[in-house]
Amino acid sequence: MVSGRSQVEIMVVRLIFVLIVAITCFLIQPFGLPAVLDAGVGGLIGLAIVLFEWKLRRVSLKRLIGAAIGSVLGIFGAYLFALVIRSSIPEGHTQSFLQILVMLLMAYVGLIVGANKGDLLNLAALGGIFGGEKQSRKSYKILDTSVIIDGRIADIAETGFLDGTIVIPQFVLRELQLVADSADSLKRNRGRRGLDILQRLQKVATLQIQIVEDDFPAVREVDLKLIELAKLYEGKIITNDFNLNKVAQLQGVEVLNINELANSLKPIVLPGEIMKVFILKEGKEYNQGVAYLDDGTMVVVDNARKMIGKTVDISVTSVLQTTAGKMIFGKWDERSVGRVDPRSHLSAPPATAPGDAKKAQPVAIDQPAE
Repeated sequence: MVSGRSQVEIMVVRLIFVLIVAITCFLIQPFGLPAVLDAGVGGLIGLAIVLFEWKLRRVSLKRLIGAAIGSVLGIFGAYLFALVIRSSIPEGHTQSFLQILVMLLMAYVGLIVGANKGDLLNLAALGGIFGGEKQSRKSYKILDTSVIIDGRIADIAETGFLDGTIVIPQFVLRELQLVADSADSLKRNRGRRGLDILQRLQKVATLQIQIVEDDFPAVREVDLKLIELAKLYEGKIITNDFNLNKVAQLQGVEVLNINELANSLKPIVLPGEIMKVFILKEGKEYNQGVAYLDDGTMVVVDNARKMIGKTVDISVTSVLQTTAGKMIFGKWDERSVGRVDPRSHLSAPPATAPGDAKKAQPVAIDQPAE
């Protein structure tokens, strides 16, 4: 992966190479054609070489080494076959054709088989520049559109828990730009928020941000393009999209899900513990109240319907872990309202409004009137 400036420089070098090949063929005329046609053929050959080079730069070092070893072994095997052909078939066009055919066949088979088996090589055992190949490959982390708009990825990066190279595909940037330019104000704000998050990520000193131009024209959906890109760079996808998470795992691509990380960081609550919650609304079942913790965890409280809009101490009865997150079930005992907490001297009493100062009593201030 290279930056935009480096890509322009590489394109200039490639263009110069094609021009040199075309001019050389124009001057030498190696194909016996008119000079202009020879130059055209030379330009096509230069373009073919550049295309071959462009394909090679996407291949891992393991596959390149495996392909080279396979080609050498294939050519050596073709030489042995050529000796047999030379001794068994009279000299002529048939013998020459068979020798060339066997050489091409063996070299091609060796190249393909060696490249496919190259992943079995252990380059770390060789040390030197080969030792870091696998580690650097595995450090790529690819962001999708949803996790950029979500914004929590910037908070994680600023804490230093995110390392390696952060890969932002160009097609994800295009999708963000489309959202930011949407006529819908809600979508437009989400898109602009995503662009702001990218600016925050670029300011994190411990991160290396790379914007890549790799695209897959045959693949139309952005999620599937992300999976193909992760396979190409042997990286991990960072997302909070449940469907992308499942599809990527089915195709053998590692996924870092921000929602799963958030769920794992929620505080552990055990049955029997006492916790203070604010009853926000009525629950689905009879006489239930619903509260929420600071991290969004829902708390369902029995016998708390009458305490809506008030803060109470509840006793945790059970904790339920679901795919959507964690739910806590508790019970409020109205008989505990009049009890004095032995630890109450450790903290300041709750503030009261000036008009209610005279009405404040040490017991049952939240108890409903009969």
